[in-house]
Amino acid sequence: MLLAGGCSLVSEESGTVDWPWTGIGGTQEHFPPLAGRDGSGSGGWAHHVFLHAAAELFPDCQPDLTFKALRNQDLQEVTLEKDGKVLLRFAIANGFRNIQNLVQKLKRGKCPYDYVEVMACPSGCLNGGAQVRPKDGMSTREWTGRLESMYRSLPSHRPEENPLIDLMYKNWLQGCHSDKSKAMLHTSYHALEKSSNALNIKW
Repeated sequence: MLLAGGCSLVSEESGTVDWPWTGIGGTQEHFPPLAGRDGSGSGGWAHHVFLHAAAELFPDCQPDLTFKALRNQDLQEVTLEKDGKVLLRFAIANGFRNIQNLVQKLKRGKCPYDYVEVMACPSGCLNGGAQVRPKDGMSTREWTGRLESMYRSLPSHRPEENPLIDLMYKNWLQGCHSDKSKAMLHTSYHALEKSSNALNIKW
């Protein structure tokens, strides 16, 4: 679109970015400081949901949030166990190969997981197609490792500690369980009609 419009970002004038929540986390002139979050480099929710589910469903258990690699580093799982019995089993699956294997297990009814975090990019979003490519002969694995270290060095905040979340629910969504909150943040799923032409699929 930029090329078609004859526009060059280099020649455009700089401007300020709108920050809708003045007084909290930043102003219209300044971004809030960067922050990370406990979890994978993809910024997924497996860690947070695992701890929340463990606390809500099995409050007498102490969860050990240690993800173990399975077939490869892009397929990891964590379990909550008590007296030798698995109470919760979560997984993180990155890359199409792992995702395809997971989908096949789902189709056969042999997927053992209560929750799966899925990202298409191998090594997760830190190695995504929109990221800066490694230079000077650096391998993709080494570059991803450096990005992971930089992300981990950021101050970490749990989602429930973010004051912007409360402000958003109060001022924009009119409450956690309002009709607007359900319309904006909730979804539903349905089976797709099989078709040999992908353009005819009814989403």
